[in-house]
Amino acid sequence: MQTRVLLVLAFAGFTSVALGQNTTLINPLTRFSHLNLTLPPEADWVLHSSFETPPDCGETSYTGTGRLRGRRALVTGGDSGIGRAIVIAYLREGANVAINYHSEEESDAQALADFLAQDGHTITRIPGDLRNETFCADLVHQAHDALGGLDILVNHAGYPGHITGPNHRDFAELPTEQLERIFRTNVYAPIFITRAAIPLLPPGSALIFTASDVARLPLEDGIDYSASKAAIVSITRSLGVHLVSLGIRANAVAPGLVYTPFLATAGYNTTEALETNARFPTPRLEQPVELSPIYVDLATSDKSYVTGSVWGATGGLHGF
Repeated sequence: MQTRVLLVLAFAGFTSVALGQNTTLINPLTRFSHLNLTLPPEADWVLHSSFETPPDCGETSYTGTGRLRGRRALVTGGDSGIGRAIVIAYLREGANVAINYHSEEESDAQALADFLAQDGHTITRIPGDLRNETFCADLVHQAHDALGGLDILVNHAGYPGHITGPNHRDFAELPTEQLERIFRTNVYAPIFITRAAIPLLPPGSALIFTASDVARLPLEDGIDYSASKAAIVSITRSLGVHLVSLGIRANAVAPGLVYTPFLATAGYNTTEALETNARFPTPRLEQPVELSPIYVDLATSDKSYVTGSVWGATGGLHGF
């Protein structure tokens, strides 16, 4: 059997193989089963610090191997949830990182900076409202100047609107203010930021957007949010073609239902979130640390032929 494995690996281009080493396999069904997940109450700005059981963003579970050494990344929404996990992973992979977040989330950004300092890492913090077009352009230039360049851009920040809960409104009563906030945050801001970044990005750079499974499996009660994520998929695929002549790759990640402040902001309570996910093929909430390795993969230079794609991490849903 070992001979057959060696022959297959050699044929695939592997020149050295280590057999007999201990490997820890992770059962996706039971991973994180020890966590008592509870969502904080709905609020306009839900913080990482408001969780009784914090999301696993890789604080103790992500180990880097230097795959992004010397790279320079800007991550929007980098203070909590998936964004926090991306930042931790990027730093542990050797990148220099700037993050954007809203001023209402300053305490989460400070807590992240304090945690990272324990490992000797620092981040550049650039708070501001992504609904402001001028700020989006300024953000890119501030990050570029602070990091001495820019070659990874992660457009992650998003707003769900009131998908469920007491503040949810039927589509016939959809507030224009909510529609505008969703599209200005989820669609306009990534366009403004990417437009400002393109002239600054060298060949080999990576653009990464956060899409969602709802782009392909839209929510009945989240029509505006689902539409915004469908737009991100289209933008990603178009940019993947448009920018390839510049040597810039554009891809997206499509998560499922993830245990982050996003859920509480959208109006989910603990029972509703757990019952919703119980209908998934992998019947549990996703954790941010399960997504950060994908953002690392899409940023690495060895994924040089991957562009215009959407990588799904949806627990078996057939969206992506």
